Amino acid sequence: MTVRVVDAVTINDAHCHFFSSNFFSALARQRLATTGATTAQAEASAADVCRELQWDDPRTADALSDRWVAELDEHRVTRAALIASVPTDEVSVAEAVAHHPSRFVGFFMVDPAASDALDRTRRAVEELRLRTICLFPAMQHVPLGDDRTVSIVELAASRPGTAVFVHCGVLSVGVRAKLGLPSRFDMRLGNPLDVSRLALAFPTVPFIIPHFGAGVFREALMAADICPNIHLDTSSSNGWIKYMPGLTLEAVFKAALAVAGPSRLLFGTDSSFFPRGWQNGVYDTQQQIVDRLGISTADAALIFGGNFDRLFP
Repeated sequence: MTVRVVDAVTINDAHCHFFSSNFFSALARQRLATTGATTAQAEASAADVCRELQWDDPRTADALSDRWVAELDEHRVTRAALIASVPTDEVSVAEAVAHHPSRFVGFFMVDPAASDALDRTRRAVEELRLRTICLFPAMQHVPLGDDRTVSIVELAASRPGTAVFVHCGVLSVGVRAKLGLPSRFDMRLGNPLDVSRLALAFPTVPFIIPHFGAGVFREALMAADICPNIHLDTSSSNGWIKYMPGLTLEAVFKAALAVAGPSRLLFGTDSSFFPRGWQNGVYDTQQQIVDRLGISTADAALIFGGNFDRLFP
């Protein structure tokens, strides 16, 4: 029997979304905003949103974190990053992390345009002990060079062990489309070269660019080449490849390894909701690529788990 290289390594998932009850409530409020509904009506409709999507109701943060632990156990995943997927939901992820501190690392989204962004970020990092600040400039319409963004990165730099995740390239949020919510994203703001300016200014802060740059792959490679503190996560199906005719995910891995090396790639799936659960198909595709490329067990161990453990011990 042939033993795959990755069968011998620890698996940590650097990219999972924590779709809490607060997340669905936020979507419900957004959808009902134009109808004049009260907050109570919006909250009550969160369960309706789950039913409409045919997704399971997450119930409490503790219950959802328990379900994630069972799911990770089933797929022999040791640890995972949980991302608060709306800018006001860091408490849900903090509860999940506190419930299972050995299994989860807390990431949270912050909108630099919000008046309380810096205070909220400080509380999330210092009090809630979340480890990674997530920026979505195309969604939030705040350039990475804006003073409001820089102030948030300065705060990360003042807290050793805090990373900054920056979504670049194409951005699509499937749940918003399913619910008929507008997605007025300005993708011009998600350029990895702008991440490189921040990474050079704050060399002690680890930066993570998900999905290999999500369509701006060349720029992601350039940024990673000049900034040793930039990491690329491998998450999702990487459907952005369709914008680059002839490119394959195997070629993406090969180029990323040549530029960033195995020590700056972070395996991820972009898993999010139940009943779908953890996206084993993403893992299978990527482990097959690693095998075909002949990557050593030591390097595969870095990509699939070791780099995550180094950044988030």
